[in-house]
Amino acid sequence: MTETVIDVIFDILVILLLISGAFFIISATIGVIRFPDVYTRLHASTKAATLGISGILIGAFIFLYANHGIISGKLILGIIFVLLTAPVSAHMIGRAAHSSGVEPWSKTGETRDEYAEIKNKGS
Repeated sequence: MTETVIDVIFDILVILLLISGAFFIISATIGVIRFPDVYTRLHASTKAATLGISGILIGAFIFLYANHGIISGKLILGIIFVLLTAPVSAHMIGRAAHSSGVEPWSKTGETRDEYAEIKNKGS
């Protein structure tokens, strides 16, 4: 048991990142199952899953660096890839849903499509 204080701090940081990443992934899964329409499901799946995956990958990167002295370029590329592609793909899926006429869910049943109003005003 010859760990230094910095090793303990790295271990605690890795544990916190892994737990928070797992929490965000579980909350994304619950959001996809529970939310009522395409747009809210997209929100849950991209925001929370991106944070979850990034947290787990950052935790793995710190673990490899602190315990084995390995700087993993694959993990860095994975983090960058997830952070760049998830929002773009969600945007494109949302635009495709809007273009195909999917209405947003509302408790009252009244929805206002500001994007369509702006689009119609311009033409």
